[in-house]
Amino acid sequence: MNVSTILAAIVALLTGLAAGNYMGEQPTPSQNETNANEYEKAEYTPAAEDYVSLRPAVDSLPTELLTDEERAGLLLMREEEKLARDVYQTLYEKWGLQIFANIAQSEQTHTEAVRDLLNKYDVTDPVTDDTVGVFTDQNLADLYRSLVAAGTQSETDALTVGATIEDLDISDLARLLTQTDNEDITLVYENLLRGSRNHLRAFTRQLTAQDATYTAQYISSTELETITSTNQERGSTAGRTGSGGRGWGGGKR
Repeated sequence: MNVSTILAAIVALLTGLAAGNYMGEQPTPSQNETNANEYEKAEYTPAAEDYVSLRPAVDSLPTELLTDEERAGLLLMREEEKLARDVYQTLYEKWGLQIFANIAQSEQTHTEAVRDLLNKYDVTDPVTDDTVGVFTDQNLADLYRSLVAAGTQSETDALTVGATIEDLDISDLARLLTQTDNEDITLVYENLLRGSRNHLRAFTRQLTAQDATYTAQYISSTELETITSTNQERGSTAGRTGSGGRGWGGGKR
């Protein structure tokens, strides 16, 4: 992960928003009323329960050989999903927008899902301190501080940061899926990817309600359009064994 590139993209994106239409001509009262109604509709976000527990399915699959690429990918996603959770928790405390509280809970189940894979493959967990903003990967620690700084400027900036995080997650997960043929890792990554697409839809929907537009930073503009123009995805992509519940739970087994 090139943190300098990520930070430059965030700065450019937020600068573009500041110069964009949402800071331009002031809307008429009727436009304000319309936007308020749209924003209220946009308050729907994926609930924490939307991430169905795959623990039984993951446990039922064989423990296969783990390549260096697969190991590195798991370590990255364990902390990258924690990064999303930490940023959203912090921005919820700042702005009180329910979208951040809901998605932070989903991200908690995401990072726990990867943690379970680390346990299954006997890989040392990089999260030795679950405190918000604390990371073993110093690049992610720096990125956390930069994202929070950007997201505390305004509600629109905060929603843009949310969309940027999900954009990055989608890009990384798609890449990591090409680097593994282990069934259990593939199963978890596919479901994390589904969750990230849903979260991106939610953030861009609320940005639209604020007359702001998100521009893809990591995925292509075509992929962004495809994701945001389709409905929320439901359920699990497991298709192997029955599973249920609202997530992985908080503690190690």
